[in-house]
Formats: sequence, C-alpha cells, structure tokens
Amino acid sequence: MLTFALAVFFLIITPGPGVLSVAGVGSAFGARPGVRYIGGLFVGTNLVALAVVSGMAAIILTNDRIRLILLVASLAYLLFLASRIAFAGSKIAFREAPHAPGFWAGIVLQAVNPKAYAVNTTFFTGFAFWPGSLATETLIKFAIMNAIWVPIHFVWLYAGITLNRLNLAPRIQRRINMGMALCMLAVVGLALLAPK
Repeated sequence: MLTFALAVFFLIITPGPGVLSVAGVGSAFGARPGVRYIGGLFVGTNLVALAVVSGMAAIILTNDRIRLILLVASLAYLLFLASRIAFAGSKIAFREAPHAPGFWAGIVLQAVNPKAYAVNTTFFTGFAFWPGSLATETLIKFAIMNAIWVPIHFVWLYAGITLNRLNLAPRIQRRINMGMALCMLAVVGLALLAPK
C-alpha cells in the first residue's frame, strides 16, 4: 500500500496538463477561480478513474477512429485552455481571456487529458496490495488517490497565486503565463509521442 501511495504522489505531482493549468489559473485569475477549477478537475479525474476501473475506457480506446477523435479534441481543448492562461491579462494578446476556466473546464480537461488515462490505468492495473478482494483494493486506492490528489493540486494553486502576489511587472507575468501554457502543451505533446 505504501508503494502505491508513493506512486500516486510522484505521478500526480509531476507536471501534467492538470497541475500546470491549476498553477496557471492561480497565477492568472487568483484563488477563488482556482478552487472552482480544482473542483472540476477532481470530478473529472474521478470520472476518468471510474471509466478505467469499469473497463469502459479500454473498450472505447480500442477503436482507432474514436482514439483519433479524442486526440484531436484533446489537442484542440488544451490549445484553447493554454491560450486562456497565456493571454490572461495580456495587453499584447489578440483578445484577453474574459473569464477564468471554471468547474466545467476542469471536468473537460480531465476527460481529454491523456495523462489522466495513463496514470489511472497504472494505478488500477498495478500495485496489487489486497489480494483477498479486488473491490476493497479499488475502494482503498480511490481513497488514497484522492487524499494525495487534493493537497497536491492546492499546492500548485498556491504556487500560481504566489507568483501573482509577487506583483511582477506585467511583461514578466505575461511571460510566466505563456510559459505555463507552453509547458502544459509540451507535456501533452510528450504524452502523445510516447510509445503506445
């Protein structure tokens, strides 16, 4: 069980679209929108986990056309979300982001986030520690995952908010927002290029 908890910690804390976007929302829009966004990510990640546990994700992702559609949707949505973070408060943007990504944006991000599926598949197909009952092990895994997931995402939100509170020059804040958005897209790109 300890090995599973350590795996959860290291796989969730590493930068992916979820935590990077949380830091970006915190930096660009502040605490309250960040908390709403984390709520959506939380629901979304648990829905992805349920899809993995139920086998629905495996069934859907075996169809090459559906995988391609999800890939295109994922890239399009992540580009949209990254642009909202990158151009928040930017005077040089074609159009400033009028609103922070909210609860529903968090759910959608997790639904199209390749890292969410890969991580949840790793969690629920590996690290067996309760051989007597798969159902009990799955419930314990959900509890451990969420107990680690929540504080990690709030740490990333705090990091983003702290960047904002440093009262950096607008051009530096703009660069940080754009850097976070580019990092988010780079992580997604790496996940998409990884061998399947």
